[in-house]
Amino acid sequence: MSVQFIDFAKQNTAIQPEVDAGWAAVIAKSAFIMGPQVKAFEAEFASYCGVKYALGVNSGTDALYLALSALDIGPGDEVILPTHTFIATALCVSYTGAAVKFVDVEEVTYNIDPAKLAKVITNKTKAIIPVHLYGQMADMAGIMAIADKHGIAVIEDACQAHGARYKGVRSGAVGRAGCFSFYPTKGLGAWGDGGAVITNDEKIKYMVEMLRDYGRTDRYSHKMKGFNSRLDTMQAIVLSAKLKHLDEWNKMRQQVAAVYAVELGKIGVAVPQTVADRDHVYQTYAIRVKSREKVMESLKAQGIPSLIHYPIPIHLQEAYIDAGYKAGDFPVSEKIASEILSLPMFPHMTADQVKEVVNALQKAL
Repeated sequence: MSVQFIDFAKQNTAIQPEVDAGWAAVIAKSAFIMGPQVKAFEAEFASYCGVKYALGVNSGTDALYLALSALDIGPGDEVILPTHTFIATALCVSYTGAAVKFVDVEEVTYNIDPAKLAKVITNKTKAIIPVHLYGQMADMAGIMAIADKHGIAVIEDACQAHGARYKGVRSGAVGRAGCFSFYPTKGLGAWGDGGAVITNDEKIKYMVEMLRDYGRTDRYSHKMKGFNSRLDTMQAIVLSAKLKHLDEWNKMRQQVAAVYAVELGKIGVAVPQTVADRDHVYQTYAIRVKSREKVMESLKAQGIPSLIHYPIPIHLQEAYIDAGYKAGDFPVSEKIASEILSLPMFPHMTADQVKEVVNALQKAL
């Protein structure tokens, strides 16, 4: 039986007629940049997330960067984020000229640890970026309590948690702003690059709207030094079509995860833990194993793909050597990074495919 790491075929088939019709309409009118379909998707996504505004941009990285820029964060400021995440979360801070301050994560959820977060806040701290890693939201009550106490903005990196909830509230809707990636592998993925900033804050909406489009208020009036970071009209059509299925596909991911939990339990492998006050949409199905490289080699030999998200914490990346951290500074993240292993996960994955993966994993172990 063939098992891919991610299989888009059935998702693409489900939306193909709507996308074909939408693209044909754009081609007929040649409204390729910031066409009405972009505003339509923005309204749909804002409604889905339970916020007033959604602004489409060209990537999740730009979404984070523009949200920080909208809050006037720059040189002399500090922004706190977890070290166990994709490097883009840190890069968007560096682009502003602000300093990155890393924090360790919780061993159960892999998300930023509020208890450790409180200890690194200084009078230079201007923002906190919790990352809702692998599809489960961070402890937003704990994070917001600390942020509110110190008057610090919270920008959610929700790039891996489309549709996830914390105490009934959607990802991205708790802090001052939420940032999403629509990279093709995401739960809500485009057929190319894309991203969005969501917010209830009118200032952030106003600033991101200008910053993403050359800082202009009309065609040739430029109020600030902006950027070219717009969501493509063709991608907005794909995203609108997929958004209609997102809750259903997330439920299917949860059903796949439930089968994994049963089958992995039979061979003694610890499964991802979901905290009681939130749900997990399983953007990534990450387990932990010893002798990971040998396990991956065995899985590959048996025709089962696997990946590592993420093998090197950001504080140990060469790109951030100037931040002054060293091995041992964040022991939980370093331990997780040495053991984490992502197994195949997608909405239409069958129970038989899950069992095939687990059987191969048992042999590998």
